[in-house]
Amino acid sequence: MSSKTLFDKIWDSHVVHSIKDGPDVLYIDRHYIHEVTSPQAFKGIEQRGAAVFRPGQTLATADHNTPTKDQHLPIKEELSRIQVEQLKKNCGKHGIELYGLNHRYNGIVHVIGPELGLTRPGMTIVCGDSHTSTHGAFGTVAFGIGTSEVEMVLATQCILQVKPQKMRINIEGKTGKGVTSKDIIMYIIAKLTSGGATGYFVEYSGSAIRALSMEARMTICNMSIEMGARGGLIAPDEVTASYLKGTRYFTDHPEYLMQLDSICNLRSDPDARFDKEININAADIRPMITYGTNPGMAVAVDGTIPSGDESASYLKSLDYMGFKPGEKLAGKRIDYVFVGSCTNGRIEDFRAFASVVKGRKKAAGVNVLLVPGSKLVEEQIKNEGLLKILNEAGFELRQPGCSSCLAMNEDKIPAGKYAISTSNRNFEGRQGPGARTLLASTLTAAAAALTGMITDPGELK
Repeated sequence: MSSKTLFDKIWDSHVVHSIKDGPDVLYIDRHYIHEVTSPQAFKGIEQRGAAVFRPGQTLATADHNTPTKDQHLPIKEELSRIQVEQLKKNCGKHGIELYGLNHRYNGIVHVIGPELGLTRPGMTIVCGDSHTSTHGAFGTVAFGIGTSEVEMVLATQCILQVKPQKMRINIEGKTGKGVTSKDIIMYIIAKLTSGGATGYFVEYSGSAIRALSMEARMTICNMSIEMGARGGLIAPDEVTASYLKGTRYFTDHPEYLMQLDSICNLRSDPDARFDKEININAADIRPMITYGTNPGMAVAVDGTIPSGDESASYLKSLDYMGFKPGEKLAGKRIDYVFVGSCTNGRIEDFRAFASVVKGRKKAAGVNVLLVPGSKLVEEQIKNEGLLKILNEAGFELRQPGCSSCLAMNEDKIPAGKYAISTSNRNFEGRQGPGARTLLASTLTAAAAALTGMITDPGELK
């Protein structure tokens, strides 16, 4: 029997049929949906006279354009309101469980799936959202799909997919002061570029990865898509098992606890071959920040904007950001800070933020949006006393949602303003028309919120 990678083991065990010289028919264990990419899919299956094949394997939530204030009131923005209402109608009609606005389990789709224990090792998972790769942190094959594919999965619980190539990125050693998982993945993307993993599914391994918490691993896998990868995954282990034991699924189904040891032993065979391997020394990674308009344009917080690239696209990007080659980023004034999203909206992120701001005060003139990734995260923030710390430092906590990550609601950054964001994308207008986004870790965001400028978080510890 030939050796296999973790990705091969999961993929191959879910192939229903292989089309000669074509894609595989891949069975999907878990389908997550939200209000933005599902309406057309539901309409499509109804026009075909079809029904949702296995509604119990689909879970819905409202997240992308929900408001993060006054969620008990009707949604003001018309399109957002229509989409959220349509999701409710579609789920009711087809028997799909929905964690809508104000539900105790509502939140960002890639936050609630893991925290409820619905994302488990060995699964195939899809969602009409590119950052579905987040779930790969549990040892799953998880990837984003388009609306027509959402329709396909609703109707058949299968999807047509060409099997991607495999890449392994090994990160060995210990990280330095102030370095988080967000810095690790930003360093990797800067090294490979925003298209460096196109066509690959990436497995992250090495001692630096094994040392990470589950929430930190989710951040790593979340941003795999930002270097062009189809997805990313990490082999499950005792850290995975410990996390899952505390979730609602395993609390409600203790009989499944016996499965954890076996499913958390999934890993690549020792002599498995990858199409490409990359080795990184964790000690080389510093706290990172972007300076341009794609996630690959990043440097160390205390570094300088690279010189020498005279391409039109590079200079256009710097012009949009109001920067010049050779400039230092540290010390530059910022206007907004956003902490949240499916990248960094979990309880661990708010614990980190609170640890930095405790006993200090928010900088005057900086607008800070602190948006939990789910109602459960919001509840934990309050129960752990973090809200008191945040309030005493001058910060306000908003309600769950995708918020300023993609600015589909009111949480937009004004044109020309600089925002340090813990989200995953910094394209032109991503956080609002004309907004200038600098991606960074929660620690770097906290440092900026206190100083009003780009600051190495290590300087505040």
